[in-house]
Order: sequence, then structure tokens, then C-alpha cells
Amino acid sequence: MNTHEPDIGAPSGSATNRAYERLRSMIVIGELKPGEKLKIDGLRKRLDTGASPIREALSLLTSDNLVERIDQRGFRTAEISAENFREILRLRCVLEDMALRESIAHFTQDWEETVVLAHHRMQRSQAAGSADFEDLHKAFHMTLLANAPSPILLKFCSQLYDLNIRYRFLAGKALEYQQRDVAEEHAGILAAAIARDADTASTRLLDHYKLTGEFLAGLLGDGTFG
Repeated sequence: MNTHEPDIGAPSGSATNRAYERLRSMIVIGELKPGEKLKIDGLRKRLDTGASPIREALSLLTSDNLVERIDQRGFRTAEISAENFREILRLRCVLEDMALRESIAHFTQDWEETVVLAHHRMQRSQAAGSADFEDLHKAFHMTLLANAPSPILLKFCSQLYDLNIRYRFLAGKALEYQQRDVAEEHAGILAAAIARDADTASTRLLDHYKLTGEFLAGLLGDGTFG
């Protein structure tokens, strides 16, 4: 599930929106490598669409910081670095702390039911080893924040989620989550949020991110991503 809405207002299902979603996914999961030059003709054939939707999608992805424009010569996927990752993590913690507190402050029964359902779907998918787990994982985290009446803030949080998860995908099997009870971490965040305990919910959420962040920073530092 992706909460980003292309800025050009492309209607859902349009060629540009389809190209945007597909390219975004390819970059986030590492199918398109960091720093890879993105040739319009090659992508057009790969996605079976026109050159214009590809160009428009790439322009959108530059605003997401997933694609970089190479002067006037074309596009490439954004590079990765330890410094870039630390900035993403720092911004994510600051902005999601703000969004989560706003979301809890505007607590409603509908939001509680929605976030509990999002958590249930994520946990069920994880237990089953389903391919849609990552989409449902993002849906849970974004639903936690969704009650904040700050659409620009929520858009930034969604973009930072994608930038962060790109590093997780690039780390691949090096992530040894069996050393952590991630399901319990998620359950703890949820419990505090629906109890309207913003301080505890925020602490648990940021600890959840920092534990993964420390591990990924270590991989970047020793060249594992290289």
C-alpha cells in the first residue's frame, strides 16, 4: 500500500501513475540498484508503456528523493550512503513522533478500529509468510499516524518510510530479525497508542526504528551494502 499521491494529479490507474508505482517499487526493493542509470527506452520496454509516462514518473520520483536527475542528460536511482541513512532515520524519528502524538491527540473510535485491523492484517500476513507483508507493514505504520490532521506531515512520513525501507531491502538477508521480537514491538506500540499514552507509544515507536537503524548503520559502515 502506498500513500503517496503523484503531485501532477494523475488519475488512479493512469499510465503515469502505473509507471510511478512500478518504478517506485523497483527502486525500493533494490531491483533497480543505487546509482543505476535509468534509460527511458529500456524502462519503456520493461514496463510495456510509453516514453512520456516513464519521464513523468521519473520526475515524480525525484521529488521523493528516490531518483536523481543527471543535469540534462537523464536520470539515475538515488545513491546510498551512511550519511544519507542517518539523515533519513533522524528525520523519520522527529516527524513520526510529531505525527503519532497528533494522531493520538485526535483519538476516535474509528481510528482505533482501523489501526487494530491494520495490525491484525500485518501480523496474519507475517505469520503466513505472505508476499504482501511489506505493504501491510507500511499500512500499519501509516495508519498509526493517519489520525493526525496534517496531510503534508503525513506525506513526508510516507516518503521517509520508503527511503528507509529501501535500505532494509538492500541489506537483504543480513537482517537477523530472529534476534528481536518485532511482533512484540509492534504490539507494544499499538497497545500504548490505543491506550492514548502518547509518551509511551512514541518511545516504543522510536526505539523500534532505532534498533533497526543501528544495525543498518553498522552494515553501511563495514561496507556490507557495497
